[in-house]
Amino acid sequence: MLLLLEKLPADQALKFLHQVVDGICGRAYCRYQDYGSVWNLAEWMEVLEETTTFFKTTVGKNLSDEEAVQQLNELSSSYQEAITKCLKGRKEEIRHALVESISAISSAQLQDFDWQLKLALSSDKISMLQMPLLNLDLDVKENGEIKPVSVEMNKEELQNLIHALEAANKVVLQLK
Repeated sequence: MLLLLEKLPADQALKFLHQVVDGICGRAYCRYQDYGSVWNLAEWMEVLEETTTFFKTTVGKNLSDEEAVQQLNELSSSYQEAITKCLKGRKEEIRHALVESISAISSAQLQDFDWQLKLALSSDKISMLQMPLLNLDLDVKENGEIKPVSVEMNKEELQNLIHALEAANKVVLQLK
């Protein structure tokens, strides 16, 4: 899963992991320019997505430290230690960021939506990845005011949204 992380020198791993958590928490994400000598663009996108997903899933599912380490068994011990150190130190920040994103979604009312599927073509390197993206335009009513919100999602993010909406629908049906 996170094997690409081992291309990064072990002494830089903790800094990278904290930058990923900063991105999850709404601060500045780490930049490709800082790590372009370690990973090519496709690897960069993969390692960033996998690391972000690991932190969100581990905190979101409230996994114990032992359960989290079990998911990292293919990594060498120095990278496992860096990840667990970062996770222990920033778990509450990540949890807070996840709760914030959920409450922001739940406090708004969806008024209308429109969608379109496109292929990411913003640069020649990204276009070689052939990554389908969904552009979802939402009209959200918040505090009596309708605001347009645009979201771009990859296939995995779209699947997660569909599952979340299905779960919300079940809850609404149970309340009726």
